Amino acid sequence: MPANDLRPTVFRAGTVLTMDSRRTVLEGHDVLVVDGRIAAIGVDLVVPGGTDEIDARGGVVMPGMIDTHRHMWQTTTRGYGADWTLTQYFVWYYLNWGKKFRPEDIHAGNLLGALEALDAGVTTCVDWSHGLQTIDHADAAVDALASVPGKFVLAYGNIQDAPANWTGTSEFREFFDRRSGDLEGFQIALDVTGDPSFPEQPAFEVARELDLAVTTHAGVWGATGDDAVRLIHEHGYAEARTVYVHASTLSADSYARIAATGGSVSVSTESEQSAGQGYPAMTALRAHGIPVSLSLDSCVLCSGDLFSAMRTTLGAARAHEHQEAHARGETVTHTSLHAEQVVEWATRGGARALGREGEIGSVEAGKKADLVLVRNDDSPAMTPLLNPHGHVVLHAQRADVDTVLVDGQIVKRDHRLVGADLAGARRAVEATVDHLRAELGEQAWREGMNPEIPDTKVLDNPYTYTDYRSAATHGDPVAKR
Repeated sequence: MPANDLRPTVFRAGTVLTMDSRRTVLEGHDVLVVDGRIAAIGVDLVVPGGTDEIDARGGVVMPGMIDTHRHMWQTTTRGYGADWTLTQYFVWYYLNWGKKFRPEDIHAGNLLGALEALDAGVTTCVDWSHGLQTIDHADAAVDALASVPGKFVLAYGNIQDAPANWTGTSEFREFFDRRSGDLEGFQIALDVTGDPSFPEQPAFEVARELDLAVTTHAGVWGATGDDAVRLIHEHGYAEARTVYVHASTLSADSYARIAATGGSVSVSTESEQSAGQGYPAMTALRAHGIPVSLSLDSCVLCSGDLFSAMRTTLGAARAHEHQEAHARGETVTHTSLHAEQVVEWATRGGARALGREGEIGSVEAGKKADLVLVRNDDSPAMTPLLNPHGHVVLHAQRADVDTVLVDGQIVKRDHRLVGADLAGARRAVEATVDHLRAELGEQAWREGMNPEIPDTKVLDNPYTYTDYRSAATHGDPVAKR
């Protein structure tokens, strides 16, 4: 819908979390949206005739949240790996069954995942799409995202082949020419093994030729570590727009390299805590002044909303601070990480990571109207609203998202998505599940969901496109022997 066809909208008398540079909170304020942008913020605003008025009293108006790393194609296997470690995730998707996903399965996962993001107040989401085995898979991913009225960035990846191979084809370049205007943006998603020969360099060159940012899993125990960050930096590919995902097991040298080049880190706390990438690195990131954004990783083994991500991130950071103090025989009397900082990571931090801070990520006049109203009169947990940032982090959940705007368009109203064919998305996902169960067989399907503890914990390196063994693996369970 073109912006000039949009009806003006005003949120009346809400508590506004602006997430501006001062994290200003405005109580009892209106937010007026005209032509897809925030036109004014104030008290008792005079609005154009015909403006759609939304009662925000008792609720929180905040920027749409931004997820910088979500494997949306895996939405079709939601909760399947609830008891997985990272090793089991690698084996299932990288070595065995990920290659069974057809283009229509990628489409189904992306469609449901995109709707889920909007429903939970995530207005911009990076689809870290490393299941794109063919161009047909990539087209299916874009088709699904383009059909949903959110902002989506496709981070193109392929875990079944070496980055230099899949980025080196003419079809790959032609894909970006064909689809360049269909989404909010594109990135290249690839991982660096640490092989001293740096076989991923040709892929970085392609990214540079296409003027695309690179997003990479870095600091993941047993998979990619300091050698990867060093190679990216020493070869001149570490940029301000480079997004390092997890960064949980890096040395001070690696954090210094990321900080010096202006890169940012996407923290996926739920996944890091549960699957084993490493303890979430908020303390180190803050110490080095590295910008942080938040992400969900994969709902195969995590939740699917940034409220959970904010809550677990705050808890993990505080637990680490207390634990370190206790080890020194000390007591923390004032926590150093506050809820408002975590809300910033989920909003403005994501905008900064994507180079969109001038357009989205905060509630300020002139910016695009990506807005969320958190209000639920039927929930006792929404009253009283005393500390708005703390309330959003510790008490709100996706069911409390009343209204969502993207570029001024109402995509969720009165707790329901507007115009979404959720039934059709469910049918598509059910077809994918039926396909996977048939391919695996019922016994393998059930065993994959509840893996037994193996006699030996040494499993094959999931990065099947290389035989390199990094000395930094330290006997990790996923390192190939």
